[in-house]
Amino acid sequence: MYAGPVGLANQIHDYNVHIDSNDVFWMIPVEHDAVKVDFDDPRASLQVNNLRVFDDHDLANSLTLGMGLPGDLGFPYPKIDPVAPVRATVSFDVEWSGIANHAQIKNSAQNFKGSFLSANATIKWSAEQPGFRFESEASTNLISVLGREQNGVFFA
Repeated sequence: MYAGPVGLANQIHDYNVHIDSNDVFWMIPVEHDAVKVDFDDPRASLQVNNLRVFDDHDLANSLTLGMGLPGDLGFPYPKIDPVAPVRATVSFDVEWSGIANHAQIKNSAQNFKGSFLSANATIKWSAEQPGFRFESEASTNLISVLGREQNGVFFA
């Protein structure tokens, strides 16, 4: 979330699950029933409630584990003060529908193939932490993609 134009200097909340022991970040497993997909209809949904996350205040503190940025690194980013993470919860509801296009992709050299549908997606989300609560209005994006893919050892 930002207070003003999008940019590091104006960011005031950065919700994420931190980097796991396998160095994977911004990803977390969700309950099996949180995801519903019907490729015959075609539509899909993702609903997650009260996911425990951290608010690192901004991307710089998220990526530096709360150490901020000194501001003299030779690239055009401002100094970002260190901020300790705060425990928070987020909830979100995403609905995909309205298929606009369909693509089949196969790349045998890289053992990858898939069937992909471009669609509309509507999202509504909320965040809560000590002293702060936010709930968005539902908003629709212009392009989203639903897909089924096979790769690596699952490539056939």
